[in-house]
Amino acid sequence: MVKRNQEGKFYLVREDVLPEAMKKTLEAKELLERGKVDSVWEAVHQVDISRSAFYKYRDTVFPFHTIVKEKIITLFFHLEDRSGTLSHLLSLVASDGCNILTIHQTIPLQGRANVTLSLNVTGMTVDIDVLLTKLRRLEFVEKVEVLGSGA
Repeated sequence: MVKRNQEGKFYLVREDVLPEAMKKTLEAKELLERGKVDSVWEAVHQVDISRSAFYKYRDTVFPFHTIVKEKIITLFFHLEDRSGTLSHLLSLVASDGCNILTIHQTIPLQGRANVTLSLNVTGMTVDIDVLLTKLRRLEFVEKVEVLGSGA
């Protein structure tokens, strides 16, 4: 998996070359994260590793998926207030592989509403520019802006 040295650098290492204690530490951490056990003692007992080995490696070995950062983007929309517009917008975003994290909608005034979406785009199946073009082409969307992106 991933091993950290003194300078804070990370290395990607194949599981079959990891020492047994590191593999068992990863197993114990997973048991704890998933709530399969209630304590470190139970976790180390179940995977047959000493508590000292667990504590030695617990902050230095991680599954690859925990190191890869999520990509988050925040979009601002100015929409016409029509029945089903938000549902249609969310369906389109989800169909392109985005995970919707937050939704904020203002009360519609004079037939218009503002919506802000925070999206996890890690699993997005199209380029962000393609998604923005699709969103701008929706007849009820008056404006789309990218407010921010990052992790």
